[in-house]
Amino acid sequence: MAFLGAIGSQLSPLRESSSFLNTNTIIALTVFFALLCACIVVGHLLEENRWANESITALLLGLCAGGVVLLVSKFHSSHLLDFSEDLFFLYLLPPIIFNAGFQVKKKQFFKNFTTILLFGVFGTVISFCIISFGAFLLFKRIGISTLDVKDYLAVGAILSATDSVCTLQVLSQDETPFLYSIVFGEGVVNDATSIVLFYSVQSLDFSNINAGTALNLLGTFLYLFFTSTALGLSVGLISAYIIKTLYFGRHSTDREVALMMLMAYLSYMVAELLSLSGILTIFFCGIVMSHYTWHNVTESSRITTKHAFATISFIAETFIFLYVGMDAMDIEKWKISNASPGTSIIVSSTLLALVLLGRAAFVFPIANIKNCFQRTERTKIEFRKQFIIWWAGLMRGAVTIALCYNQFAESEESSTEESALMITSTIIVVLFSTVVFGSITKPLIEAMLLRHSKPSSSDAADTPSLEDLQLLFIENNDSSEQGNTQPVPRRSRLGLLISHPTTTVHYLWRKFDDRFMRPVFGGRGFVPFVPGSPSGVTDETC
Repeated sequence: MAFLGAIGSQLSPLRESSSFLNTNTIIALTVFFALLCACIVVGHLLEENRWANESITALLLGLCAGGVVLLVSKFHSSHLLDFSEDLFFLYLLPPIIFNAGFQVKKKQFFKNFTTILLFGVFGTVISFCIISFGAFLLFKRIGISTLDVKDYLAVGAILSATDSVCTLQVLSQDETPFLYSIVFGEGVVNDATSIVLFYSVQSLDFSNINAGTALNLLGTFLYLFFTSTALGLSVGLISAYIIKTLYFGRHSTDREVALMMLMAYLSYMVAELLSLSGILTIFFCGIVMSHYTWHNVTESSRITTKHAFATISFIAETFIFLYVGMDAMDIEKWKISNASPGTSIIVSSTLLALVLLGRAAFVFPIANIKNCFQRTERTKIEFRKQFIIWWAGLMRGAVTIALCYNQFAESEESSTEESALMITSTIIVVLFSTVVFGSITKPLIEAMLLRHSKPSSSDAADTPSLEDLQLLFIENNDSSEQGNTQPVPRRSRLGLLISHPTTTVHYLWRKFDDRFMRPVFGGRGFVPFVPGSPSGVTDETC
């Protein structure tokens, strides 16, 4: 009801005093739910089509619906639903990010965590600098002269935000696990970094910039990253402990399902209340809940939560693209911009070129620098995968539009016309990147990777298995059977950490998790047996 209330509050003009319900609200909701149903049907029919996906389908249907509304209103208004940051950030984005953390293959994600942080943090900063500087140099030559330094920096932060939602639909976690974990994981960190950069730029006092400004920005980001992550982990562990200790399932499975949902959403709201990154908080809360909390509930609750989270996420994803598509047909912002088609194309092309350049400036260098520290060819990121990582991260989505509205919708420092031009140009970039780049990604992966499949150079690291590490950590081996009375010296943990850091950390975490964490917070292997409890549940733990 809160969700519908939020939608209704964004809709239309005046509530008729003689009507209990607003007719315009009912019409808008009817149209959107009908479009959601149409997206599901069309998406099902296009399931095997490698050129289309549900995000592109929803976007195109939104454009068509917006065009119809525009025609019905005789080109006076297309306002069925105004784009609202609150609606997007508080109601639509949280279930998508939570479900991604809940469903992510944790072992694969944390195996590539260093690469994800390099791309998501340092890469976003590099892209931010290039886009901001490029816009500053090129926009004045185009004729845009009223934007100030804060606007240019905001443009860099806005267009550095990748569309992690669309990534979920164009990459497969099963077919390309490495690419999925890298691109999506980077997208989550990237969104958080871009939002932090955006709000940091807005809070800067440009009349008093000194050498400490950059350090202040870095300190702010590190504070937000670690505190947001810690909050998500804490809420996830609290939910696991409560459900394990009280064991709601013996009375009502509805209560434990409701508690999981509410605590997940609570983590996001607390993060926003404390001015932290809700995206990082709810993502890591989802990871912890899938590792501990999910194993503490009954079998029926496991099935319910898994499908409920996926369903809510799917509806929110589809709604976002419908939302963006219909909002793109808002005739008022195009009239206010008062720009010729040529000017709009030039500005949009400039922004798109800066996005391409900004992403290439960090993907290829960081990947090749990382390759220099890999000992074998199998563990290196080959050029074809680097290209896919670059391409799949070019899509821009609702986060970009939401930040753009925040900066330019009610801008007082730049002219109204040029602010509207920045909004319309950003919408063009979002539409083009989603439809064109999104539709080409699947065929591109098939052409460059799947058709030339070989043992994965990044998915199967050339490192010893857990069993091998266990043998390395136990007491010294006695090789007297081979006639050698000297025991084989045991390798130190520091040596193993240096030679095989990822696998060693994974092994040490598993030992700590089994000995201390699972007895307290539950999880696989520590769930009390009840009739009907699942057997042989598979979970890829980290």
